[in-house]
Amino acid sequence: MIDLRELKERKSEILANIKARNMKINLDEIIELQERRSALLQQTEALRASRNENAAKMKGRLDNDARALLIQEGKNLKDQIAEIEAELRAVEEEYLRLGRTIPNYAHPDAPLGTDESDYTIVRHVGTPPTFSFTPKDHVVLGEELDLIDFDTATRVSGPKFYYLKREAVVLQMALERYALDITMKKGFTPFITPDIAREEILMGIGFNPRGEESNIYTIEGMDACLVGTAEITLGGYYAGQVLDKKDLPIKMSGLSHCFRREAGAAGQYSKGLYRVHQFSKLELFIYCLPEESEQYHNEILAIEEEIFSGLGIAYRVVDTCTGDLGAPAYRKFDIEAWMPGRGEGGEYGEVTSTSNCTDYQARSLSIRYKDDDGKNQYVHMLNGTAVALSRAMVAVLENFQNEDGSITIPPALVPYTGFDTIKPRN
Repeated sequence: MIDLRELKERKSEILANIKARNMKINLDEIIELQERRSALLQQTEALRASRNENAAKMKGRLDNDARALLIQEGKNLKDQIAEIEAELRAVEEEYLRLGRTIPNYAHPDAPLGTDESDYTIVRHVGTPPTFSFTPKDHVVLGEELDLIDFDTATRVSGPKFYYLKREAVVLQMALERYALDITMKKGFTPFITPDIAREEILMGIGFNPRGEESNIYTIEGMDACLVGTAEITLGGYYAGQVLDKKDLPIKMSGLSHCFRREAGAAGQYSKGLYRVHQFSKLELFIYCLPEESEQYHNEILAIEEEIFSGLGIAYRVVDTCTGDLGAPAYRKFDIEAWMPGRGEGGEYGEVTSTSNCTDYQARSLSIRYKDDDGKNQYVHMLNGTAVALSRAMVAVLENFQNEDGSITIPPALVPYTGFDTIKPRN
């Protein structure tokens, strides 16, 4: 969350940012709760001081009547304190709950807008392939080559689940190891993270684990959820800790399964593997000094580009508009890969994103470092997709298809697959 001490001082800026993000938040209500919380804290302190005075008087020489009066006064003060503290807890809980809904400040260069039509295209890299035949989408290719089984998965698990089979299994593992090797060479420590996280961690990262709009699977009977990304588990790794400045930056890459309830809202492309309820992903995460976060944001983007350019897949980089940043992000870049089977004649589809969340998540999770003066300061936290394996699979199958129905394996992946072509069964 943002620094709530700045609500009044930066009110107009915060209101403008809320509007730019196309969000509806009653800032006056949060400020009223802040003022009520402050008043209750003062009342509590005053009552505690009176109770201490009462206790001090009890130590003196007193007749029975005076002592009885002091005892009664002490009981009254205790009851008043308990009542005020209960109200304070309720007010503070609501104040922090609503305070967390206020989005992070946006980068001044982030494009204003409400949806994908307002994104800024930063650059195009590579040339989309041309075919002497009509290219198929990955669903048709997967079925014809017996690589993907959606129908059985629907019967077994429900819609938007899938089985990978045969060479597709090896191809996914190859993509995973290919991306992992690149990130390790860049100094990222690899992790396999839990698929479950406590709700308090999700809230600290900026995910709403409950409610109708939630994209998260909650676990019945537990204060925990299935993670939608390793950003959650990597971001929670140092929750409540004070890091040593000399250890920064801390670079992590986390492999996890990802579970998401939503599998395609109105107007969103969701065919086949593009938007599913479960997939695997290699996530990048960095903890760093505040003055270095923009530099590391660009570094994560460069790694994502290296992964997709190394595969020989054409893509474009887009600067995400304010209305589509998500509450924690200060700025976000997406990579959209060319997908020949999408739409009429091919379209770009998102395959990675990277966000600089500044101190927004660190403030909620209380992750700090000691500066040169020995004072605790909040770190900056950044995340980015190295490879979302299901969407990378879409891009590879569609871009490298051949007229005879086979798939050529990108040269960068051949050392990991052990084969250079997926051939038709018959």
